[in-house]
Amino acid sequence: MARHFHITRLLDRGRFNDRVLRQLGWAMAFIAGAINAGGFLAVHRYTSHISGIVSGMADAWATGEIRLALSLLVMLCCFVGGAMHSTWLILWARRQRLRGGYGVSMMEEALLLLVFGLLGAGLSLHKGLFTPPTVMLLCFIMGMHNTIVTKLSGGLLRSTHMTGIATDLGIELAKMSYYNRQANPRVAAVRSNRKKFRVYALILLSFFVGGVVGALGFKHLGFGFTLPLALFLFLLGLRPAWYDVKLRWRWWRSRQFARRMSAVEQGG
Repeated sequence: MARHFHITRLLDRGRFNDRVLRQLGWAMAFIAGAINAGGFLAVHRYTSHISGIVSGMADAWATGEIRLALSLLVMLCCFVGGAMHSTWLILWARRQRLRGGYGVSMMEEALLLLVFGLLGAGLSLHKGLFTPPTVMLLCFIMGMHNTIVTKLSGGLLRSTHMTGIATDLGIELAKMSYYNRQANPRVAAVRSNRKKFRVYALILLSFFVGGVVGALGFKHLGFGFTLPLALFLFLLGLRPAWYDVKLRWRWWRSRQFARRMSAVEQGG
């Protein structure tokens, strides 16, 4: 029971010593890298790179390419919409005293991945027709994906924003290489957080490996590669969601038993 509680208490209270949170961060970064690679092969654009989208939108406005600017604005709105939707699910679950809101979000994202696979398959037949909804769906999925780990870790971890991860790695490397010449009781010595460094390094590595696996998978298996990715993500979300189902089932059975006992006492 203590293990289950450890797994499900992470909502908005994540710490680096939460082993399950770290494992979830690595797994989600791997999936994000694979989806990002698949999205690039499908629409020739990295849909998780919001900095590039916003910069491209500014350049397009400046050069008078209004149509391109508006399309990039739609991508940005879809990413924000995905983040909003995932956050809404997690907050709703917390208000309902559920522990697996992030699991439901992951399972829904897995289903959307399958829809992406179907849209991607249609790109070869009607590229002009299927490209806009495919891009919008990918941005929405990436918004959901990044939000899950961000909410669970209280903003400590992200699964798609590798710019921030690389920045944090640089900060920790600077602390590691800093030499404290003399002790000063009034000034705290510079100390690195090696655990944080390992977590960020593994997330960056997982994203890279996921990108390699995703590129190879989509190259050789086509959009059918979304099936194992969706299955992996669905299983990740199933565990916390199933935990809630079991708790609710036990609660319902205890209520039914209490009612039967009350009826027996009243009848006696």
